[in-house]
Amino acid sequence: MPNEIEFVQIEANEDAVSVRDRLSFLRGKSVLLIWPEEGTALTRKLDLVLIQREAMRRAIRLALVTHDPIVIQHAKELDISTFETIGASQKGRWKRGRGKVFTTRFQKPKDDPDPEALMEVASRVRGAPSFQIGGVWRLLIAGLVIGLLVGVAYLVVPSAVVILDLAEETVIVETLITASPQAINTDVGNAIIPARVRMIEIEEVGTLPTSGTQSAPPIPATGVITFINLTDQTIEIPAGTVVSTSAGNPIRFITTLDISLAGDPTQPAAVPIEALTEFAGDIGNVDVGLIDRVEAEWRDSVTVINLTPTTGGANRDFNTVTSDDREILLLTVRQQLQSRALSEILLGESEIMILESVRISEERPDWTNFSHEEGALTDTLTLRMRAIVQVVVVDQQRGEEIVFAQMGQRVPRGRSIVPGTIEYTTGGVTTVDLDDQVTFTMTGTAQVSGQINAPVIQERIAGLSREEALEYLLGTVDLAAGAIPTIEISPQWSDRLPYLPIRITIRVTE
Repeated sequence: MPNEIEFVQIEANEDAVSVRDRLSFLRGKSVLLIWPEEGTALTRKLDLVLIQREAMRRAIRLALVTHDPIVIQHAKELDISTFETIGASQKGRWKRGRGKVFTTRFQKPKDDPDPEALMEVASRVRGAPSFQIGGVWRLLIAGLVIGLLVGVAYLVVPSAVVILDLAEETVIVETLITASPQAINTDVGNAIIPARVRMIEIEEVGTLPTSGTQSAPPIPATGVITFINLTDQTIEIPAGTVVSTSAGNPIRFITTLDISLAGDPTQPAAVPIEALTEFAGDIGNVDVGLIDRVEAEWRDSVTVINLTPTTGGANRDFNTVTSDDREILLLTVRQQLQSRALSEILLGESEIMILESVRISEERPDWTNFSHEEGALTDTLTLRMRAIVQVVVVDQQRGEEIVFAQMGQRVPRGRSIVPGTIEYTTGGVTTVDLDDQVTFTMTGTAQVSGQINAPVIQERIAGLSREEALEYLLGTVDLAAGAIPTIEISPQWSDRLPYLPIRITIRVTE
């Protein structure tokens, strides 16, 4: 297969003269002629003969991409390689072609003169008298030699450089391509390429906090209260005596032990207390000195105070598993499975995955294991899940072939794509059906510039004046808008281009 291939798209009903004219810009290259998908072109064997001769004159190596059986037969007879697709031409071997340009000794004319009949003339030439060269003749010959040298110098010494700024434009082609698992080969005309469905079995684990709540009975606060007897009589204080705070909404507690309070103010008694049920929870945690009231008939006979804060009161709420928790965790783990599958599926050199086609194709009840059932008391819920994930994979190069073929139809005649400027971009997916058939867009951009045949230009402008050469270039060369060719002639005093085309250099600005 040649290293560098120039592609030439043949248009329907195009003739051999047009193709030969396009080949004139491609000297010394490998050229792949691409027949149109619809219509006919160059069906005569004479057309291929003329194109092959032009290719041989330009040192061009030729091959064809066509499905036309007539053209394939003619190409086989002329020993020209044919391929069904562009991709096949890049992998297959190209034939060198055959051209009949010499004749054998058996094909000389019938009226060729007999060598013996020429002997008389030849003998007269050999017997002609010689003569001596005199001084005049020497001067004449010397003058002729000098004149010849001057003429040769006049032809060889002058040189010229012609700088051309060729026209250039950007060609953009956006194509809607269908990738189908049922397709076997690339269909350039209908923009269909084969697709593969890749599957992989993946396991993932996910965890999230539970969102449900369930309340439990609150825990009452406890503490110690100190009683001081204001009388000289012993006071019996039974368990269950109610004491409370006096500021704001009273918080009530009860004593939990029976005590006898001596009738001596210097002998206070400490009694444990606990918040009443209606005051259970963190509301029963009060600071020092806030409990100062007794709810009893003998309340005026004593003084009460808490020298330490009450503590331990707490409200109790527990997290529980809800149905929403299980559903959200299931969706989350499914996404994790798909993301991990995309990272682990192996692709070919030019393959890409259609991300919009990724989905879980199989999941089983025994593959989906939650750590807790709905309503369970827990702060977190965990799911371990296994599934089979699938995604549609396409060969991007096949899509690029379709875009390139359509791009070739957009290139104006007389111009060609600048090598190295083609860029392909895969766009968004428009549809993904139940049969895993995917439709997506692909865009191709390329720089297209005018072409020149440097040898022809050299021949046409040789010997012309600067003004005549400019007029010819402006009228025949595909120049950029407003561009004027630059002509540099050496020696500078001369205003006429060299008569020898080889002394004229053609340069194209980039």
